[in-house]
Amino acid sequence: MFARLYFSILALALISRMVDPRVVRLWLGDGTTPNLQEVIIGRCYNYIRVVNPSIGERNCTAIWNAFREAFIYRNACSVLPSDYQTFIFLASHQVPPNKALFWEKTKRLVHRYSDTTRRMMPLGDTLIGWLGDDLTWCGSSSGDGLDYMSCPTTAECEHNPVESFWRIASTTYASLSSGVIQVMLNGSVSDGAYPENSFFAKFELPYLRKDNISEVQIWVMDEVGGPDVESCGTESVGVLQRILKEEGFNHTCTDNYRAVRILQCVDSPSHPACLCPSAASTLQLLDLHLLTILLSFLF
Repeated sequence: MFARLYFSILALALISRMVDPRVVRLWLGDGTTPNLQEVIIGRCYNYIRVVNPSIGERNCTAIWNAFREAFIYRNACSVLPSDYQTFIFLASHQVPPNKALFWEKTKRLVHRYSDTTRRMMPLGDTLIGWLGDDLTWCGSSSGDGLDYMSCPTTAECEHNPVESFWRIASTTYASLSSGVIQVMLNGSVSDGAYPENSFFAKFELPYLRKDNISEVQIWVMDEVGGPDVESCGTESVGVLQRILKEEGFNHTCTDNYRAVRILQCVDSPSHPACLCPSAASTLQLLDLHLLTILLSFLF
Protein backbone atom coordinates (compact mmCIF):
# COMPACT_ATOMS: atom_id res chain seq x y z
CA MET A 1 0.00 0.00 0.00
CA PHE A 2 2.72 2.43 0.97
CA ALA A 3 4.71 1.50 -2.13
CA ARG A 4 1.70 2.21 -4.35
CA LEU A 5 1.15 5.58 -2.64
CA TYR A 6 4.83 6.43 -3.04
CA PHE A 7 4.79 5.73 -6.77
CA SER A 8 1.55 7.69 -7.21
CA ILE A 9 3.08 10.74 -5.54
CA LEU A 10 6.23 10.34 -7.61
CA ALA A 11 4.19 10.17 -10.83
CA LEU A 12 2.27 13.34 -9.91
CA ALA A 13 5.54 15.12 -9.17
CA LEU A 14 6.96 14.12 -12.54
CA ILE A 15 3.82 15.27 -14.37
CA SER A 16 3.89 18.57 -12.50
CA ARG A 17 7.54 19.02 -13.43
CA MET A 18 6.75 18.36 -17.10
CA VAL A 19 4.21 21.20 -17.31
CA ASP A 20 5.85 23.64 -14.92
CA PRO A 21 7.14 26.53 -17.11
CA ARG A 22 9.83 27.20 -14.53
CA VAL A 23 11.38 23.84 -15.46
CA VAL A 24 10.38 23.11 -19.08
CA ARG A 25 10.60 25.37 -22.12
CA LEU A 26 7.11 25.80 -23.54
CA TRP A 27 8.10 28.20 -26.31
CA LEU A 28 10.91 28.89 -28.76
CA GLY A 29 11.66 32.43 -27.58
CA ASP A 30 13.79 33.56 -24.66
CA GLY A 31 12.21 33.70 -21.24
CA THR A 32 11.37 36.77 -19.19
CA THR A 33 14.36 39.01 -18.54
CA PRO A 34 15.60 38.36 -14.97
CA ASN A 35 14.84 41.09 -12.41
CA LEU A 36 12.31 42.59 -14.82
CA GLN A 37 10.67 44.76 -12.16
CA GLU A 38 13.96 46.30 -11.08
CA VAL A 39 14.99 46.86 -14.71
CA ILE A 40 11.73 48.59 -15.67
CA ILE A 41 11.57 50.81 -12.59
CA GLY A 42 15.28 51.63 -12.87
CA ARG A 43 14.93 52.56 -16.53
CA CYS A 44 11.92 54.71 -15.69
CA TYR A 45 13.81 56.76 -13.11
CA ASN A 46 16.86 57.00 -15.38
CA TYR A 47 14.67 58.40 -18.15
CA ILE A 48 12.78 61.01 -16.12
CA ARG A 49 15.83 62.08 -14.10
CA VAL A 50 18.68 61.89 -16.63
CA VAL A 51 17.68 61.08 -20.20
CA ASN A 52 14.66 63.33 -20.67
CA PRO A 53 13.55 65.14 -17.51
CA SER A 54 11.55 67.57 -19.66
CA ILE A 55 8.59 65.15 -19.66
CA GLY A 56 8.01 65.90 -15.99
CA GLU A 57 7.37 63.75 -12.95
CA ARG A 58 6.10 60.19 -13.43
CA ASN A 59 5.09 57.50 -10.94
CA CYS A 60 7.48 54.72 -11.93
CA THR A 61 5.97 52.20 -9.53
CA ALA A 62 2.50 52.79 -10.96
CA ILE A 63 3.91 52.46 -14.47
CA TRP A 64 5.47 49.11 -13.56
CA ASN A 65 2.23 47.87 -11.99
CA ALA A 66 0.22 48.84 -15.07
CA PHE A 67 2.79 47.16 -17.29
CA ARG A 68 2.80 43.86 -15.36
CA GLU A 69 -0.99 43.70 -15.08
CA ALA A 70 -1.18 43.39 -18.86
CA PHE A 71 0.38 39.92 -18.87
CA ILE A 72 1.26 38.53 -15.43
CA TYR A 73 -0.33 35.12 -14.64
CA ARG A 74 -1.96 35.22 -18.08
CA ASN A 75 -1.88 32.92 -21.07
CA ALA A 76 1.12 34.09 -23.08
CA CYS A 77 -0.87 33.88 -26.33
CA SER A 78 -3.88 35.94 -25.27
CA VAL A 79 -2.40 39.36 -24.49
CA LEU A 80 -3.80 42.13 -26.71
CA PRO A 81 -2.43 45.62 -27.39
CA SER A 82 -5.44 47.04 -25.55
CA ASP A 83 -4.27 45.30 -22.36
CA TYR A 84 -1.49 47.89 -22.16
CA GLN A 85 -3.79 50.92 -22.34
CA THR A 86 -3.34 51.93 -18.70
CA PHE A 87 0.43 51.63 -19.05
CA ILE A 88 0.37 53.73 -22.23
CA PHE A 89 -1.72 56.39 -20.50
CA LEU A 90 0.76 56.64 -17.63
CA ALA A 91 3.96 56.53 -19.71
CA SER A 92 3.15 58.45 -22.89
CA HIS A 93 4.35 62.00 -23.51
CA GLN A 94 4.62 64.42 -26.40
CA VAL A 95 7.10 63.82 -29.21
CA PRO A 96 8.62 67.23 -30.07
CA PRO A 97 7.68 68.51 -33.55
CA ASN A 98 10.19 67.63 -36.29
CA LYS A 99 11.95 65.03 -34.10
CA ALA A 100 10.05 61.84 -34.95
CA LEU A 101 12.25 59.26 -36.65
CA PHE A 102 10.77 56.03 -37.98
CA TRP A 103 12.89 53.16 -39.26
CA GLU A 104 13.10 49.67 -40.68
CA LYS A 105 16.23 47.51 -40.34
CA THR A 106 18.39 50.47 -39.30
CA LYS A 107 17.91 50.39 -35.51
CA ARG A 108 21.55 50.76 -34.48
CA LEU A 109 22.20 53.58 -36.93
CA VAL A 110 18.98 55.34 -35.94
CA HIS A 111 19.94 55.42 -32.27
CA ARG A 112 23.46 56.58 -33.02
CA TYR A 113 22.02 59.43 -35.04
CA SER A 114 19.27 60.33 -32.56
CA ASP A 115 21.86 60.72 -29.78
CA THR A 116 19.43 59.80 -27.00
CA THR A 117 16.79 62.47 -27.77
CA ARG A 118 19.35 65.24 -28.37
CA ARG A 119 18.99 65.20 -32.15
CA MET A 120 15.89 63.11 -32.82
CA MET A 121 13.37 61.07 -30.81
CA PRO A 122 12.63 57.65 -32.33
CA LEU A 123 10.25 55.34 -30.50
CA GLY A 124 13.11 53.76 -28.56
CA ASP A 125 14.00 57.17 -27.13
CA THR A 126 10.52 57.82 -25.74
CA LEU A 127 9.73 56.62 -22.23
CA ILE A 128 7.53 53.82 -23.56
CA GLY A 129 10.18 52.51 -25.93
CA TRP A 130 12.99 53.09 -23.43
CA LEU A 131 11.26 50.83 -20.90
CA GLY A 132 10.67 47.90 -23.24
CA ASP A 133 13.69 48.00 -25.55
CA ASP A 134 15.56 44.68 -25.86
CA LEU A 135 13.61 43.05 -23.01
CA THR A 136 11.49 39.89 -23.05
CA TRP A 137 8.52 39.04 -20.85
CA CYS A 138 5.50 36.76 -20.63
CA GLY A 139 3.21 35.35 -17.99
CA SER A 140 3.00 32.03 -16.20
CA SER A 141 0.20 30.47 -14.18
CA SER A 142 2.59 29.57 -11.36
CA GLY A 143 5.33 31.06 -9.21
CA ASP A 144 5.51 34.84 -9.38
CA GLY A 145 3.43 34.89 -12.56
CA LEU A 146 6.36 35.19 -14.98
CA ASP A 147 7.86 32.56 -17.28
CA TYR A 148 11.64 32.81 -17.06
CA MET A 149 12.29 29.74 -19.22
CA SER A 150 10.70 30.74 -22.51
CA CYS A 151 8.21 33.10 -24.15
CA PRO A 152 6.35 32.69 -27.45
CA THR A 153 7.63 34.18 -30.67
CA THR A 154 5.21 35.93 -33.01
CA ALA A 155 5.48 32.93 -35.34
CA GLU A 156 4.12 30.75 -32.52
CA CYS A 157 1.28 33.08 -31.58
CA GLU A 158 0.44 36.59 -32.71
CA HIS A 159 -1.01 37.94 -29.49
CA ASN A 160 2.02 37.47 -27.27
CA PRO A 161 2.96 40.10 -24.65
CA VAL A 162 5.98 41.58 -26.44
CA GLU A 163 4.39 41.77 -29.89
CA SER A 164 1.25 43.41 -28.50
CA PHE A 165 3.35 45.87 -26.49
CA TRP A 166 5.24 47.09 -29.55
CA ARG A 167 2.08 47.30 -31.62
CA ILE A 168 0.36 49.73 -29.26
CA ALA A 169 3.66 51.53 -28.63
CA SER A 170 4.08 52.04 -32.39
CA THR A 171 0.54 53.26 -33.04
CA THR A 172 0.78 55.65 -30.09
CA TYR A 173 4.14 57.01 -31.26
CA ALA A 174 2.83 57.57 -34.79
CA SER A 175 -0.23 59.43 -33.54
CA LEU A 176 1.97 61.77 -31.46
CA SER A 177 4.35 62.64 -34.33
CA SER A 178 4.12 66.04 -36.00
CA GLY A 179 5.87 68.50 -38.30
CA VAL A 180 8.61 67.12 -40.54
CA ILE A 181 9.14 63.43 -39.85
CA GLN A 182 11.96 61.19 -41.02
CA VAL A 183 11.95 57.55 -42.13
CA MET A 184 15.32 55.77 -42.28
CA LEU A 185 15.38 52.64 -44.43
CA ASN A 186 18.13 50.15 -45.25
CA GLY A 187 18.96 50.16 -48.95
CA SER A 188 21.30 47.16 -48.73
CA VAL A 189 18.91 44.45 -47.54
CA SER A 190 17.69 41.85 -50.00
CA ASP A 191 14.18 41.39 -48.58
CA GLY A 192 12.95 44.94 -49.10
CA ALA A 193 13.74 48.30 -47.54
CA TYR A 194 10.01 48.79 -46.94
CA PRO A 195 8.42 45.38 -46.30
CA GLU A 196 4.64 45.51 -46.55
CA ASN A 197 4.29 43.47 -43.34
CA SER A 198 6.74 45.60 -41.33
CA PHE A 199 5.88 47.49 -38.16
CA PHE A 200 6.23 50.80 -39.97
CA ALA A 201 3.88 49.68 -42.75
CA LYS A 202 1.23 48.14 -40.46
CA PHE A 203 1.35 50.02 -37.16
CA GLU A 204 2.93 53.41 -37.81
CA LEU A 205 2.27 54.77 -41.30
CA PRO A 206 -1.52 54.17 -41.10
CA TYR A 207 -1.67 56.00 -37.75
CA LEU A 208 0.10 59.19 -38.79
CA ARG A 209 -2.20 62.19 -38.46
CA LYS A 210 -1.93 63.83 -41.86
CA ASP A 211 -3.09 67.22 -40.58
CA ASN A 212 -0.15 67.23 -38.14
CA ILE A 213 2.51 66.17 -40.68
CA SER A 214 4.03 68.84 -42.93
CA GLU A 215 6.49 66.55 -44.72
CA VAL A 216 7.82 63.00 -44.71
CA GLN A 217 11.54 62.73 -45.46
CA ILE A 218 12.74 59.28 -46.53
CA TRP A 219 16.42 58.44 -46.11
CA VAL A 220 17.59 55.30 -47.89
CA MET A 221 20.90 54.35 -46.31
CA ASP A 222 23.22 51.75 -47.85
CA GLU A 223 25.63 49.90 -45.61
CA VAL A 224 29.21 51.13 -46.02
CA GLY A 225 30.67 48.60 -48.43
CA GLY A 226 27.29 46.94 -48.79
CA PRO A 227 25.27 46.48 -51.97
CA ASP A 228 23.01 49.20 -53.33
CA VAL A 229 19.91 47.03 -53.59
CA GLU A 230 17.27 49.76 -53.36
CA SER A 231 17.22 53.50 -53.96
CA CYS A 232 14.64 56.25 -54.07
CA GLY A 233 11.94 55.53 -56.63
CA THR A 234 12.76 51.83 -56.99
CA GLU A 235 11.38 48.57 -55.64
CA SER A 236 9.73 48.82 -52.21
CA VAL A 237 10.94 52.39 -51.64
CA GLY A 238 8.98 53.37 -54.73
CA VAL A 239 5.95 51.61 -53.25
CA LEU A 240 6.25 53.70 -50.08
CA GLN A 241 6.57 56.89 -52.12
CA ARG A 242 3.41 56.04 -54.08
CA ILE A 243 1.50 55.33 -50.87
CA LEU A 244 2.55 58.67 -49.40
CA LYS A 245 1.50 60.47 -52.58
CA GLU A 246 -1.86 58.71 -52.67
CA GLU A 247 -2.46 59.56 -49.00
CA GLY A 248 -1.69 63.21 -49.64
CA PHE A 249 1.60 63.48 -47.72
CA ASN A 250 4.27 65.86 -48.95
CA HIS A 251 7.44 63.82 -49.13
CA THR A 252 11.04 63.76 -50.29
CA CYS A 253 13.49 60.90 -50.70
CA THR A 254 17.28 61.03 -50.35
CA ASP A 255 19.78 58.27 -51.01
CA ASN A 256 22.52 58.09 -48.36
CA TYR A 257 21.56 61.27 -46.52
CA ARG A 258 24.86 63.06 -45.96
CA ALA A 259 24.63 63.69 -42.20
CA VAL A 260 23.88 60.04 -41.50
CA ARG A 261 26.45 58.87 -44.04
CA ILE A 262 29.16 60.84 -42.23
CA LEU A 263 28.16 59.07 -39.02
CA GLN A 264 28.44 55.69 -40.77
CA CYS A 265 31.91 56.63 -41.98
CA VAL A 266 33.18 57.24 -38.45
CA ASP A 267 33.63 53.46 -38.23
CA SER A 268 35.07 53.11 -41.76
CA PRO A 269 36.92 56.38 -42.51
CA SER A 270 39.27 54.88 -45.10
CA HIS A 271 36.61 53.02 -47.08
CA PRO A 272 36.30 54.32 -50.67
CA ALA A 273 32.63 55.09 -50.07
CA CYS A 274 33.66 57.45 -47.27
CA LEU A 275 36.27 59.45 -49.17
CA CYS A 276 35.29 62.91 -50.31
CA PRO A 277 35.89 63.24 -54.08
CA SER A 278 35.49 67.00 -54.06
CA ALA A 279 38.11 67.42 -51.35
CA ALA A 280 40.51 65.13 -53.17
CA SER A 281 39.97 67.06 -56.40
CA THR A 282 40.60 70.35 -54.60
CA LEU A 283 43.89 69.08 -53.22
CA GLN A 284 44.93 67.85 -56.65
CA LEU A 285 44.17 71.25 -58.19
CA LEU A 286 46.09 72.99 -55.41
CA ASP A 287 49.10 70.73 -55.96
CA LEU A 288 48.96 71.43 -59.70
CA HIS A 289 48.79 75.18 -59.07
CA LEU A 290 51.81 75.07 -56.75
CA LEU A 291 53.71 72.98 -59.28
CA THR A 292 52.95 75.56 -61.99
CA ILE A 293 54.29 78.38 -59.80
CA LEU A 294 57.43 76.39 -59.02
CA LEU A 295 58.08 75.66 -62.70
CA SER A 296 57.66 79.33 -63.57
CA PHE A 297 60.54 80.18 -61.23
CA LEU A 298 62.74 77.43 -62.62
CA PHE A 299 62.24 78.33 -66.25
